[in-house]
Amino acid sequence: MRLFSGLLAALAAVFAAPVSAQVVDPVPGRPAPPSPTDKTNIWLLDLSTGGRVTILLRPDVAPKMVERVKTLTRQGFYDGLTFHRVIDGFMAQGGDPKGDGTGGSPLPDLEAEFNYLPHVRGAVSAARAQEKNSANSQFFIVFQPRLQLDKDYTVFGRVMDGMQHVDAIERGEPPASPSRILKAYIASDNPPAYVPAPVQPAADLGAPVTLPGATAAPTPRAAPVPPRRPARAAPARRRTTGTRR
Repeated sequence: MRLFSGLLAALAAVFAAPVSAQVVDPVPGRPAPPSPTDKTNIWLLDLSTGGRVTILLRPDVAPKMVERVKTLTRQGFYDGLTFHRVIDGFMAQGGDPKGDGTGGSPLPDLEAEFNYLPHVRGAVSAARAQEKNSANSQFFIVFQPRLQLDKDYTVFGRVMDGMQHVDAIERGEPPASPSRILKAYIASDNPPAYVPAPVQPAADLGAPVTLPGATAAPTPRAAPVPPRRPARAAPARRRTTGTRR
């Protein structure tokens, strides 16, 4: 009986403790990830595909890349840049001012920060050249898991909301009509609400031109309306089963 009473008292003490006191880091010594409500580590991308993408940055595993993204975002570097390489079922890559995959910011390249975060759907990772310490401003967002990239590229964030706008990014290498970042923000900077891209008016081609010697096109005539026939009942359709491929 005393043993049972002791167990009840221990359980009561655990549940009465603050939530923060109950959180135990599964890996001792590993920095804790930021809270999903920590606006200082939320990256917002307003895309031309119709909405805002919310990304939780991870300074606990990639502090240099996260700091670079914050710096460039506040400089307006990403505003207007396109997604220049988009592979269906793989990823969408952007952040290049040249728009061909060879560009970067004026800031120096960063050392690799390969970590334990996987390249799953929605992962945001730093693009680089063959040299591992060559990440700069470019990044890619993963459509479908590509775990073979783990610990070979620096994952520094994850999409929390708006993945449907990432899915809508125009495909191609490069795309014929590339999607773009309208504006990028850090949430703690109190950004305005999402503003859609303005609709481009159709080009004004001027008045129709008649070539010399051409005759005016005849005025089209309306087709005669056939007499209406009494409606007949439609034949019954046979319901089929199975799935079309």
